[in-house]
Amino acid sequence: MTELLYLTDSYLKEFEATVVEDLGESVVLDRTAFYPGGGGQPNDTGYLEVDGERLEVLSVEKAENKVLHHVKHEESLLNVKVKGVINWPRRYTFMKYHTAIHLIDAVLRNYYGKAFLTGGQIYEDKARIDVDFPELKREMLPELETRVNQEISTGREVIVKFLSRDEAMNIPEIARTKPGQELLMKLDVVRVVEIVGLDAQMDGGTHVRNTREIGAIRMVKFENKGAHNKRIEFVLAGGL
Repeated sequence: MTELLYLTDSYLKEFEATVVEDLGESVVLDRTAFYPGGGGQPNDTGYLEVDGERLEVLSVEKAENKVLHHVKHEESLLNVKVKGVINWPRRYTFMKYHTAIHLIDAVLRNYYGKAFLTGGQIYEDKARIDVDFPELKREMLPELETRVNQEISTGREVIVKFLSRDEAMNIPEIARTKPGQELLMKLDVVRVVEIVGLDAQMDGGTHVRNTREIGAIRMVKFENKGAHNKRIEFVLAGGL
């Protein structure tokens, strides 16, 4: 089992580890800070440093309890000690977008009284959120954007908690999507990301420590995906 360092420290940019499996086109480390992707957040990239040589981490994926780091190498790396370095600008952008998705979901719930998150996806230059909210209209976006940016500027702390399944299930709407609800029933320990005073939900991705780090968002596209499903696309817009 790979120790997942990103679960407890999203800001860990470098780490040391040992290669415990060499699968040819990929290696498994005993510990890693590379996020393997999931929940709409892309995998990290970066490199592994071996005896002064940099091996580019092309992609990362999770396979059961292992994290596969896809690197090109000729000689076996089994039992070799490596230094992992995250592509930090890319990761930090994803962290901002991921926390912003949680904020938009929370604002829809707290200010408008309804919205059921059906999905989301983060890209390098934008993100989208899909919600089950029949009444949501394009004309509502300016007001929604303003309210989200107000919450960002409030500087709410974002914290990670590890709870038992019973504790987590006592939190209303802790799992927002159907896959998340199914996963919740299989977990003994549940990782919860809380935007203090506003939102708490089960989540396995990386986030900023304070909403102010997001800067601001700008909603750039609205799509009606059906009678219930609506899609909002947004970008990071720098400081307020």
